[in-house]
Amino acid sequence: MAEQLPDAELEVMACLWRQGPLTARQVREKLQAHRPLAHASVCTLLNRLESKNFVGREKGPVGKAFVYTARVKPAQTYRQLLGSILDRVFAGSGVALVASLFETKAPTLAEIEELEALLKELRAKKSEPGAKPSKRGGRRK
Repeated sequence: MAEQLPDAELEVMACLWRQGPLTARQVREKLQAHRPLAHASVCTLLNRLESKNFVGREKGPVGKAFVYTARVKPAQTYRQLLGSILDRVFAGSGVALVASLFETKAPTLAEIEELEALLKELRAKKSEPGAKPSKRGGRRK
């Protein structure tokens, strides 16, 4: 994905990733709590995303409504967003990014255990013969 999405489009994509295929009305209802939008605005955002090939649409089973589906996987977008934040805000320091994240929202015990398993996996990969050093400490591709 070469293009970075504006916040409103990103929120629509996040809604489709979480909820699966939705009509414009359903997207508007899901976003209502934190980003109230007019129906026409949601349709405009979905049309922009469709023109960028981020979403596809099919005729719904009832009435005139289209059902929109995400065409791109979230992981690629997540990596691009975090890479951008890492570079622009944290000067490439993955440790500073993670520390700031955990100062903002402390991890649960289960999340800490997942992180410990991830660190163990990363250590094992680094110690493998022929392992290449990463370009920046802590950044996963």
